[in-house]
Amino acid sequence: MTSAAKTVEEYMNNLPEDRKKPMELLRNTLLKNIPNGFEEGMNYGMIGYYVPHAIYPKGYHCKPADPLPFITFASQKNSINFYHMGIYANKALYDWFVAEYPKHSTRKLDMGKNCIRFNKFDEIPFELLGELVTKISVQDWIATYEAAFVKKK
Repeated sequence: MTSAAKTVEEYMNNLPEDRKKPMELLRNTLLKNIPNGFEEGMNYGMIGYYVPHAIYPKGYHCKPADPLPFITFASQKNSINFYHMGIYANKALYDWFVAEYPKHSTRKLDMGKNCIRFNKFDEIPFELLGELVTKISVQDWIATYEAAFVKKK
């Protein structure tokens, strides 16, 4: 489920009542912890944090007109989903997160390649997500992204 909202504020204002507080807490956690250089905006119908073209002019390899995505999150039908491209591209970071998760939550980790789903909104491990966000700088993300996804000529 993607949103047609044009701004983060519009997206947040259109959330169902039971999603507003956890989504606000998640957004505030990300804003407090995201390294300098990433920008917030709407990305693929979700709230996103990305490397702007001013820093990485090449953009996203799948669609160069789009800035390089890093993190997105969204209110989906049955969950709040948190997408972190760094976990997908960096096995050490993935392993760290999987090992840390049980220290912060009694719920089983519901995770795909880069998608973490939260069905119980009162049990989102905000502190852990905040720490996760700090682990990759803009320059680290660009280097990881290029090594993992950009085809060498």
